[in-house]
Amino acid sequence: MHVHNLSEQNSILNTFIAEMRNISVQKDSMRFRRNIERAGEILGYELSKTLDYQSSEITTPLGTAKENLPNNDIVLCSVLRAGVPIHNGLLNYFDKAENAFISAYRHHKHNPESFEIIVEYLACPNLEGKTLILADPMLATGQSMVATFEALKPFGTPKNIHLVSVIGAKAGVDYLSKHFTKDTHLWIAAIDDTLNDRGYIVPGLGDAGDLAFGEKLQH
Repeated sequence: MHVHNLSEQNSILNTFIAEMRNISVQKDSMRFRRNIERAGEILGYELSKTLDYQSSEITTPLGTAKENLPNNDIVLCSVLRAGVPIHNGLLNYFDKAENAFISAYRHHKHNPESFEIIVEYLACPNLEGKTLILADPMLATGQSMVATFEALKPFGTPKNIHLVSVIGAKAGVDYLSKHFTKDTHLWIAAIDDTLNDRGYIVPGLGDAGDLAFGEKLQH
């Protein structure tokens, strides 16, 4: 798997990540959502450099111009509910993309330290031969991303697969590397070192879904 860690180079993305992590700033849920969205835009821009392009002739009021334009059939799939802001950010850049949505959550059977990933709702177009962009802002253990992809398999085999996250843990990145093909691309804004006993990223930023949309009742 090709890992593109944007934190390896300084950019304005650092500011958005810092605000998302900051316990004082993240109290503003509207700003938190917008920062996730802006991170999605930047990750989408970097991802776009690897797409297929073809030359097109554009008619202007004064003549014609040649532009290289993307030539991929893109499907954006986000994991509900935390994935909505990053989905919007990607959709801001990939105007003509088709869209898929899937729910995946941790179900704690017996204690807070053990869980399974439950997938319930799924809406998806045909994926055969298309470019799949699978987005989830937090990449902790990696189990949600893998479970989501397994649920998408009946809809066809994508030509290309791009995984997009804002903050991840090394363990989650390693887990994805074992479950996705070598030509899969992971685009991520920052990778942290540690997962705690409950499988949350440290230092991370907390629960992205709760910060964006309010606390939820536990199953």
